[in-house]
Parts: sequence; C-alpha cells; structure tokens
Amino acid sequence: MQVEHNKIPAESDSASMTITFETPELMVATLGPSDELLRILTGAYPLVQFRPNGATLTLIGEPIQVRKAQRVTEEARALASRGSRMSADTIEQIIKMLSAGGGDTPTDVLGLKILSGRGRSIRPKTLNQKSYVDAIEDNTITFGVGPAGTGKTFLAMAMAVAALQAKEVSRIILTRPAVEAGEKLGFLPGSLTEKIDPYLRPLYDALHEMIDPETIPRLIEAGTIEVAPLAYMRGRTLNDAFVILDEAQNTTSEQMKMFLTRLGFGSKMVITGDVTQVDLPGNAVSGLAMVIEVLENIDDIKLCRLDAGDVVRHRLIADIVTAYDRWDTKKREQHSRGRTK
Repeated sequence: MQVEHNKIPAESDSASMTITFETPELMVATLGPSDELLRILTGAYPLVQFRPNGATLTLIGEPIQVRKAQRVTEEARALASRGSRMSADTIEQIIKMLSAGGGDTPTDVLGLKILSGRGRSIRPKTLNQKSYVDAIEDNTITFGVGPAGTGKTFLAMAMAVAALQAKEVSRIILTRPAVEAGEKLGFLPGSLTEKIDPYLRPLYDALHEMIDPETIPRLIEAGTIEVAPLAYMRGRTLNDAFVILDEAQNTTSEQMKMFLTRLGFGSKMVITGDVTQVDLPGNAVSGLAMVIEVLENIDDIKLCRLDAGDVVRHRLIADIVTAYDRWDTKKREQHSRGRTK
C-alpha cells in the first residue's frame, strides 16, 4: 500500500529518508494493520509521502516535515519492539510529546511498564502521567490533582498493586469520602456493605482491571486489600501499607488532616482529586484545596497536576474538559467586568 498526499514540494526542495524495520512483523506492529496508523502520520505531515515496501518505509517530501515524521516513526518502532501496542492515541501522543520537546523521550514515557495483569500492560500515556508515576515512586505522600479521565486514581492503583506484588507493602487500603450520605450511613437502607458499596464502586472497578476478579474477595477477606469509607480511617495508624484517598476534593480540612496523620512506618499515601468538582454541602472548604497550600514545599511530599491534555479516556472527554474550562474562564471574566462597573 502507498499512502501519499498531493501537496508535495518540487523534487529539488524535497528530502528522502528510508526507515528500516528488523522484520515485516515489526513494521505491521508499528504502523498497524493495513497501515492504519500511517494515515495519522499522513494527516500530521501532509507534505510528506509515506511509501511502505516490505520491511522499509521511505519518507519523501518537505525536509523539516520529513525529519519530524522520521522521529515519530522511529519512536513508534522502538515502542513496538518493546511490546507496546500501537494505537491512534499512542501515535498522537508521540507527535504531541516531540512537538513540545522536553527531557524525556516518548519511548521513556510510553515504554514505562508499571504493571502487567489480565493480559494487558499498564503504562503512563502522557509526560505528566510519567511525572506522576515517578513522584509516587520517589515520595512518601503524593497528591494527584486534575480533571476526570487523567489517570490519577487508575495509575495510583496500578502502583499500589505493583508495590504489593513486589512485597514493598503488605496491604493496600483504598478509601473515599461518602459525601452524598454525609457519612451518616446508618440512615441508608440495607446492610453495611450495601450502604457503602455505591461510594466505593469506582475503586472496585479499577481493581478488577488489574487483579483476577476471583482473587479479590479472598484478598479483601484476608485484609490484604481494604476498601472503606474515609470515616473508617479515624483513630488508626496505617503501617506497611499503600494508601489511596480518592475524590479527596470532597474531604473537609479536618478530614484531610485526620487522614494524613494516619500515616505509619513503611507506608505510602496517594491523594487524588479534582478541586473544580467539590460536592461538599454549604460553603465548606475543600480539604484538598487547603492542604495543597498548607503542605507546600515540605520534603517527601509531592504535588502533581494533570490537565485536559492527560485525559486518556474517550478522546471527546478532553474536548469536553477544555470546553468547560473555557466556559468557566469566560464566566469569571464576565463576573469580574460586572464588579468593576
């Protein structure tokens, strides 16, 4: 198959580069079946012709775009050779990272394997996600702050499971505030498990993607994995544990202080949340928003911010988050102009 674009510079102004793959299978793994991913490169670099032939790919066209396309293809080839599954999102992330520059290469970022389980490998998908994973590895307490879909909780869970498998901790503790019930669960119908499950279900969902579902009840029964509302952390000291507090924007300042002071020896804590999505009643101040200022510049505590560019769910989610950010900015500016009149 030959993928070409008709806006090609005159031959005297064009450059040519041939990329060789070790095997035709590696070339398919890099470019996708029927050269599916090559179409993304063609759209990104319209002044370049891509000519696959056997185990080689020749790039012909405008010199700067040829060099950029070459770099993207070589990064994709390196990732594919390490077992990474190439997808449209992966190619787009490689293009974005190379355009932004920076110290880490796409292979460094996208090739980092956190965990293998259930037939898949869990890896960071963006530079910010890689920084977040590194922060969790290097610090005792890490805050992951950003909008939905940026991988805050999922990557923290993967790091927790990896730490448990490596025997770096003896248990995982997952918790979230049950805001909708005011944590007064006694007024809700059903057993205790039935009362708290709706608030903790997202954590179970993430676990099911990483651990064989049949083993999860056994691990929970043994206390190796604990999933509980934040109120159940009060009065405890959590030693030798990987502890994740999810939806932390819905903690009060008192709850946040209570949680952080549960930290025991040999433990890590990861606190995740989105400070723009606070569901606390009344005018209560978010404990997450406050703690970011309170604990600023303390050694062994790291704040990582993720944004719409780190959204790794359906690609429309990034557009939705960005649109809401623009809308919020517009409303704030209108409000500010109204106050100055």
